[in-house]
Order: sequence, then C-alpha cells, then structure tokens
Amino acid sequence: MKAITFLITLLSLSAFSQDSIATFSKAKFPLEVETIIGVDNFGTKYYETNNVFYKKTDEKTINYSNVQLGQLTSVDVFNPLKIILYYKDFNTVIILDNRLAEILRIDFNTVQPYKNVSFVSLGNDNTIWIFNLDKQQMELYDYKAKTVRATTMPIVSPTLSVTSNYNYVWLLTENYIYKYSYFGSLLFKIPNTGYTQILERHDDILLQKENSLYFLNDKTQEISPIKLPILLINQFLVTGETLYIYDSKILHEFEIKN
Repeated sequence: MKAITFLITLLSLSAFSQDSIATFSKAKFPLEVETIIGVDNFGTKYYETNNVFYKKTDEKTINYSNVQLGQLTSVDVFNPLKIILYYKDFNTVIILDNRLAEILRIDFNTVQPYKNVSFVSLGNDNTIWIFNLDKQQMELYDYKAKTVRATTMPIVSPTLSVTSNYNYVWLLTENYIYKYSYFGSLLFKIPNTGYTQILERHDDILLQKENSLYFLNDKTQEISPIKLPILLINQFLVTGETLYIYDSKILHEFEIKN
C-alpha cells in the first residue's frame, strides 16, 4: 500500500514538473523602495519612492518629480529612450528621454474629443495604448498627429492590468485575458481564472495569481505554473530570460528556463 501511495505521489510530481516552468536563482539584492518599476539588461534599476521616479545605474542616480500632477500612477520603461509616466489624477501622460528630461506632455483633458484614460502602455512609433474609460475600449493614440490609429471592441468587464510591446497589447480584465494586434484586431480571448497582474515577455505573458506566477504560451494559449521557492511576491518584473521578484526588502533574481 505504501509503495502504491509513493508511486502515485511520484507520478504526480513528475507530471507537475513537466507542465511547470523551471527557474534558477541567480542573485538577490537589498532594496527598499515603494515601487520597483524595471531592471534593464545593464542592471539599471527604475523605481518610485515618495512620488519621485528614479533611474539608478552603477555610476549615478537621477530622478524626475512632478508634484503638480498628483500621484504617479504608472510607468512604462520598455523603451528607455521614451519612458512613459501616467498621472491618473490629472489625466496626463509625460514622456521622458533616457536622462529623464521631459520630451512631451499629453493632457487628455484638452484633447478633442475628450478622453477619460485609466491605463497607459507603450505603442509603436509615436503611439501609446490607452484605455478609454468612457468607451470601455483600448485605443492606439498617435500623440504627434493627435489622432487614434486603432481601436478595439468595447470591453464589458473591469480592467485590471495592461501590458504591451511594439506589436501587440494584452488586456487583463476580471473575466478574460485579451490579446490585440497593432491594428486593434482581437487575436485571442481566454478566461481569467483569478489572475490580477500581467506582464509581456517575448510575446509570451507572465501572470500573477495571489502569491504565485504563471506562464502563458502565446502560440498555444496554455498556462503553466512557474516553479519558485516560497517567498512573498510583492511585485514581479521580467527582462529577457531574467525574472525579478521584489518582496519589499529584497530583489530576487531568477533565470527562466522554458
């Protein structure tokens, strides 16, 4: 009987290991910030503390602050030459260069027609993806031409998270996970079974559910658990093959194998 129980347990563990995504611990660093935003391939860290946005390299730390716009809601550092800051209280986007100098300010309160924006993410060329709260749809907004290049169909469930790259945008809602092309066409739609955060990585997706992370294969739309040691996932980031997990005191670095 014990042998049968052991065999069942062994087979269960084997099946789980085949379906899961392996990771290997690389390093960990002490870090005390309010929000870790990104880490690039050169080790540059982007973070926010006390409503101030910081860029920290081995040589120096620079920062950007704009208290007149209220609380900093989100930052997109996918393109370090065009860093996108969004201030929801004032419905305004600030675009910074790699020295954190202001390139452009987009005040959606003055855009015609008016746009009530709740999420902002990177687009291609001179565009950003915005979620139009009044129309309940994603829009690819050209901030140079001040026009909308593409729109998605309206979304009926509340939006939780948005991520994008130069070609696609992914939308996480309470009910579904959506992927759209650069032209606003729906590429897939799969049920959301409790995920609360989404991040893009090489066209694939990482998802968070409670204190666990999962990998969404773009080609198959299959979702696999990511194997990690027991630790608090306060935030997670991904850069290439490197996964970062921040527990509010330590930044853990893992290599993803899939």
